[in-house]
Amino acid sequence: MLTNFLSVVKLLKRFGLFIYTGNKLDDIDLIRDEVKELYDNGLILKEDYLQAILILREEQRKLESK
Repeated sequence: MLTNFLSVVKLLKRFGLFIYTGNKLDDIDLIRDEVKELYDNGLILKEDYLQAILILREEQRKLESK
């Protein structure tokens, strides 16, 4: 179950995907793209995909409001 940003990062790591650009907003965009690819290829469940997208949106909102 995905509960926070770190859990989404760990999901990607399970598939050998490591994303770090030094800019968290850019990381979120890249992570979103990778999560979509995983879902489109049937590697993660729809529930996990939707939860990950919600978590990423919330994390992006937090960063942009600072």
